[in-house]
Amino acid sequence: MLKQISLLFLLLLPWLSFSQTYKITYKSYSNGKYQEDGDFSIYFKENIVYLSSQNAKVQQFTDFNKKENSKIMEFENNLYRNSTAFSELLKPENIENSTETILGYKCKLAVFYSFSNKIEVWFTDKAPAYGNPYSAFIPEEKSLALKVVVNGNREIIASEIQKVKNIELPEYQYDKAVKISDSEFEEKVILSRYSRLSIFENAQINFDTDIEQINLENTEPDVVYHLSNGGIVLKKVRIDESFKNSYFYVELDVKSNGDAYDRTGSVFMLPDNDDFRPMLKAIFGDKSEMPVFEDKYGEKYQGMIATSEFLPQIELMRFFTSFGAGHFNTLRPINNYPWAEKITYKQDVSQLLPDDEYVWFGVFIGNYDKGGHIINLKLSFYPSFGSADENVQKFILPVFNTVNILEMSGQNYGKFFKSDTLVSEFTVPENLENPVLLYTSTGHGGWGSGDEFVPKMNKIFIDDKEIYSFIPWRYDCATYRFSNPASGNFSNGLSSSDLSRSNWCPGTLTQPEYIPLSNLTPGKHVIKVVIAQGEDEGSSFSHWSVFGCIVGEETTVK
Repeated sequence: MLKQISLLFLLLLPWLSFSQTYKITYKSYSNGKYQEDGDFSIYFKENIVYLSSQNAKVQQFTDFNKKENSKIMEFENNLYRNSTAFSELLKPENIENSTETILGYKCKLAVFYSFSNKIEVWFTDKAPAYGNPYSAFIPEEKSLALKVVVNGNREIIASEIQKVKNIELPEYQYDKAVKISDSEFEEKVILSRYSRLSIFENAQINFDTDIEQINLENTEPDVVYHLSNGGIVLKKVRIDESFKNSYFYVELDVKSNGDAYDRTGSVFMLPDNDDFRPMLKAIFGDKSEMPVFEDKYGEKYQGMIATSEFLPQIELMRFFTSFGAGHFNTLRPINNYPWAEKITYKQDVSQLLPDDEYVWFGVFIGNYDKGGHIINLKLSFYPSFGSADENVQKFILPVFNTVNILEMSGQNYGKFFKSDTLVSEFTVPENLENPVLLYTSTGHGGWGSGDEFVPKMNKIFIDDKEIYSFIPWRYDCATYRFSNPASGNFSNGLSSSDLSRSNWCPGTLTQPEYIPLSNLTPGKHVIKVVIAQGEDEGSSFSHWSVFGCIVGEETTVK
């Protein structure tokens, strides 16, 4: 019996050795200086190298049994795997014997070149473990990298190889994961890093007087509403608490569904609270609470100036449709003119992410075409690099907005600057830090001497003191020629879409001016906007779409 037990023990010895776990610890250096926070470890067990921590989104393994590297991740409740055979890995330019000894092992040196980087790997084939933290660079099968130098100034050096017991390693779920290509896996890795909300998918914005009137009181979240004779799509969505300290981006796709012209567009929001209720009611058809002012000629302008009881919509992105990208591509073929199928606009609007739980998001395009435009809108929330300060709240105060998003149901254009000054009062709270005025301005009047094509000065005053002046202008419109298939062409070779304009181009978005208000004190203030708007010509008139919003950080008092 004892003889049989001894024989069984001898048979088990190779298996016991094979299942031993080794921990290889590395220290990091930059330009010869030790990086105290750069120490890390990899593990080797049963011919598999575990390269990732337990909580890593992407688990990386080098499998010397299968002779391949694998990355495994969970995405949207599914497991995915990307694997690369050793035979497909980059081969070293050369391998030579080295005079360097690390942890008692005399090393060889392998040199790789990848993406203009030089990677030097000192390795041994005598160690009880295999692997390389840089798993793409395996100089020989069953080798262990003891030192890796990148471009001569960044290096990792093994400081210890030790046997470990009772260590919990990530689960190697090779057979449970669906294999996908490199590019597919990389896409899922990127998408896993941030959150997205789809607001509108293939929504139509057009002119349609048959759209049924909707009662605001009967609306629900996550339902798309078509309003203002088709000129607006609107939806109420919930903003997750985890998004509040995020980088906030808006992305919009637009393609023509029959409209050939360049139109003013606006992505806007209305936090679902009492301050924005009158404007929200107006969008749903009840304009009774919209403030109205008259210019010196007696013309009336609705819902453009903030009051103590009214706040206009917060503009997230000012965009301009192209001349017909999408619908007109095949109707205007030109050799060597690859027309864009759609126009994509994306902008960082982190300063405008409200603290409200529910927010209405909308898109407006001013057009009178039955086909109009097809749009897709999504919001992206990228985690912050730091933690949120619980004693700081966002301050977002729209003080004026002359973008007449209710144009198709009667709201006037912002054409009062020829005779009047835009005036708005606002109140600065105590403990407001880093206040900034975001000011977006675009000029319109589409004939030769209209403000669309004539540079005009904009001046901003607070409490009658000029704080900022500039001429909004774009010289780069010709860059976007391939976005404008329906643009008119002139006898001199230019296209209408090539012409410089008052801070916009067909198929582009317009960035706000960033104006610090470091001297703004708590209490009431008056802001004024003066624009040298041009005169009318017959039935043609110029107008200006200006949006002003004060943002900052409001500290709470304990």
